[in-house]
Amino acid sequence: MALNLRQKQTECIIRMLNLNQPLNATGTANEEAYKILIYDKFCQNILSPLIHVKDLRKHGVTLYFLIDKDRKPVHDVPAVYFVQPSQVNVQRIVADASQSLYDSFHLNFSSSIPRPLLEDLASGTLHSESIDKISKVHDQYLEFVTLENNLFSLAQKSCYVQLNDPSAGDREIEEIVEKVASGLFCVLATLAVVPVIRCPRGGPAEMVAAVLDQKLRDHLLSKNNLFTEGGGFASSFQRPVLCLFDRNFELSVGIQHDFRYRPLVHDVLGLRLNRLSVQGEKGGMRSYELDSSDPFWVANGSLEFPEVAVEIETQLNKYKKDVDEVNRRTGGTDGAEFEGTDLIGNTKHLMNAVNSLPELTERKQVIDKHTNIATVLLGEIKERSLDSYAKKEDDMMVRGGIDRNELLGVLRGKGTKMDKLRFAIIYLICSESINQSEVEAIEAALRESEVDNCAFQYVKKMKSLNVSLASANSASRSNIVDWAEKLYGQSISAVTAGVKNLLSGDRQLALTRTVEALMEGKPNPEVDSYLVLDPRAPKSGSGTSSSHLKGPFKEAIVFMIGGGNYMEYGSLQEFAQRQQPVKHVIYGTTEILTGMEFVEQLTVLGQKMGLGGSVAPPAPTH
Repeated sequence: MALNLRQKQTECIIRMLNLNQPLNATGTANEEAYKILIYDKFCQNILSPLIHVKDLRKHGVTLYFLIDKDRKPVHDVPAVYFVQPSQVNVQRIVADASQSLYDSFHLNFSSSIPRPLLEDLASGTLHSESIDKISKVHDQYLEFVTLENNLFSLAQKSCYVQLNDPSAGDREIEEIVEKVASGLFCVLATLAVVPVIRCPRGGPAEMVAAVLDQKLRDHLLSKNNLFTEGGGFASSFQRPVLCLFDRNFELSVGIQHDFRYRPLVHDVLGLRLNRLSVQGEKGGMRSYELDSSDPFWVANGSLEFPEVAVEIETQLNKYKKDVDEVNRRTGGTDGAEFEGTDLIGNTKHLMNAVNSLPELTERKQVIDKHTNIATVLLGEIKERSLDSYAKKEDDMMVRGGIDRNELLGVLRGKGTKMDKLRFAIIYLICSESINQSEVEAIEAALRESEVDNCAFQYVKKMKSLNVSLASANSASRSNIVDWAEKLYGQSISAVTAGVKNLLSGDRQLALTRTVEALMEGKPNPEVDSYLVLDPRAPKSGSGTSSSHLKGPFKEAIVFMIGGGNYMEYGSLQEFAQRQQPVKHVIYGTTEILTGMEFVEQLTVLGQKMGLGGSVAPPAPTH
């Protein structure tokens, strides 16, 4: 039974829309009730990739509003609220109830509502004598955004900056770690699985693992917990492994240019919540949805861009051929006499043609959509030489460097300011040691192009700190403060490890190789030192425990703290499909970032450390 996060989350939402009643075989509740849906901005983003307006209608939702908008009373109709458990939202619910806006209130919080807020809700509705309006209060554990069957995001912004901020105190870091662990708990509760947790020692991954492990342990103590159906002895043999990493494990992937279709569409056109807007052929903006309902996107998302262009051409020719075939069959033969027998044949062909029309129309729409997207992409690729950026960055990764003239040629050539900055940072990460004269030449070239180089300076600083802190790195990192002090050392050693990982022949991402090793469960020097936590087992002091927890595993949930991207997602899916038998990997992250958005976070960190010359900030690419 493969873990399908999208399906599970959609089921939870549909149950919620049907007032949390059991559903019948058709997927709707037994009693048809019209209702109103009220959500906040965050929960709107959760719903948007999963539920369309027609689905809302099917489940009896006739009106839907944001909670902070002014709304008129609608009597005799129940309201389903789906919001985050926050002070503001609770106050608004109390206000709505006291004004009797709706007949009854079914409150669904996206994660567990803290006790103080629940008390505020109770006392507020008691005071206004509207407590009888509140039908039910549910904790839904849905505080994450599922974009594809195997892709989710906690939609927690700027996590990388907050975790790496030199001025962040213990409390701030603990709060972020708590928030990430809560989001992951929601994902596991929705899947109803308790995984074995693996992560590298030291740094944010270990901190999140420890908090999540404790959350799961505490929760498993209660009798009717969210994981009871997964209990029992048999299930313990087929548990997934949860692999936690932090962005510094392999920094380069967050920055480099990729030439595959899915990452390219995300990076260049700004795919967000499976939607994007591009310039239409006849002018004006066209908005498109790219998700599992689009067969072309599913089949070709991981191909290089030129192959996608060929595939669009192939599909178009196939479509034309099928249309000609329908026309030929229904057109009758030229000049032939109509006989009675032929009439039956013709009627049959006409029926077939009529039946095949919707399918043909749908295919044409998909082809037109991707033709338009590919045309806009091609314009950007030519204008910015993105193919050359992707190729040269790839070469740098493999060779561990680049010819100086070639390097400066790229920085003085085509591309946006951000493209050049990303290229310069990749050069820094790839170089075994920093060549002072080359770095100065790069800085001069970036200044010529008026690029704000704070992010470049930040990575340079991290890299130089790494050399001086290499010895400090081996000391134990027992507490948060200790870790925060050595942060730069810790992170950059992970960065250089990530670069060395990239020097293997088949150019598999370090993340993918590590996940493969963790799923195989064989002794492997790369992952032998990783922590093993099993929330179902009695606590052992060392964090390493019995061999059955080491795998092999058929299913994995891979989570990247501090920002993920479609490049890692694609790499992990290719790995899973290659295996015999096919394995199953879900990829999640605190937020999905384009290269530009991630470099902007590095820029903020550079500014916080007082690095870099402040020239005009890089112009946005759109």
